[in-house]
Amino acid sequence: MSQVQFDLKMRQKHPSFAETGSCFDATNSRHIKVRPGGHEALPKKDLDVSAFSFCRKTDRRTPDRFVRKGTGMGGTLRPHAKDDVPPEFPDEDVSPASGAAVVAPATGGPSSSAVPSSGGPRRLSTDRVRKKGKADFMAFMERPNPPNTEFRRFYERGDLPVQIEHGGCHNRIAWKVAIEKLDFHHYLPIFFDGLREVEMPYAFLSERGVYDMMQVGSSKIVPVIPQLIIPIKTALNTRDRSVIAKVLKVLQALVKCDHEQNLVGQALVPYYRQILPVLNIFIRKNENLGDGIDYGQRKRGNLGGLIMETLEAFETHGGQDAFINIKYFVPVYESVIIN
Repeated sequence: MSQVQFDLKMRQKHPSFAETGSCFDATNSRHIKVRPGGHEALPKKDLDVSAFSFCRKTDRRTPDRFVRKGTGMGGTLRPHAKDDVPPEFPDEDVSPASGAAVVAPATGGPSSSAVPSSGGPRRLSTDRVRKKGKADFMAFMERPNPPNTEFRRFYERGDLPVQIEHGGCHNRIAWKVAIEKLDFHHYLPIFFDGLREVEMPYAFLSERGVYDMMQVGSSKIVPVIPQLIIPIKTALNTRDRSVIAKVLKVLQALVKCDHEQNLVGQALVPYYRQILPVLNIFIRKNENLGDGIDYGQRKRGNLGGLIMETLEAFETHGGQDAFINIKYFVPVYESVIIN
């Protein structure tokens, strides 16, 4: 029997995580063993034995590892002209910079020299030219972010008094209980733990819930600050740029939520040791577009600019001890108040 072909093509929706196929399914987090933001899943580098001993491991230098005549710049910064052709070394693998193959020169004489097919300058493909891989920049690599947040567990269990209210322009949260009557010691750390979620509806509910609770119950946040540090640190340690940008915007709103009393900002100063190291890693991650235009700058996705705005907010609302503590963990930061 021939297989019936339908005109309607059904495409399977691929979720962000394999553990959930729908937002209405309960996540099976029992088999999740990876630690969020952990370093165990990163590629391991070879251990340098000489770093822990008085003997340094060396290797024998072969002639092909030395600079040959005509290959360097002669102690100047003047680059080679386009007409210059590097000398031929039949005993080495000479290939163009683009990686195309070059025909080996014949033994007849200099007239049968090989010319690169791309027309560009040639380089020596020796071990002196080392390609940097991802293992050399592990500080910027994303860490595991498993879907095992407390917010997801409580929401799937029906313990959170929130639901999505679908509006005409944008969605918002419909609270089943007045926010003023909530126990902030219980609910606010749960919502902060959901900031590292990247899957809907958990990401939207946790982010909007944090903003709503900070707006309405700003006077109840200061006693809860110690319970918010671990969720903030875990979200930043994932090194996911979208998560980091979300947390930075929340931190800016957090230090400003008490209406110029600066109590929240001062309460965060003892916990800079947990928050600022990741910010120091990504502080130079700016979008260098030259004379181009960033049409998405209204979304505030530039990580370097967000980090500088966050540090300035920390200093402005953190009291007299804020700057010296920020300077200790982010040495390149300069004060916006002093001088």
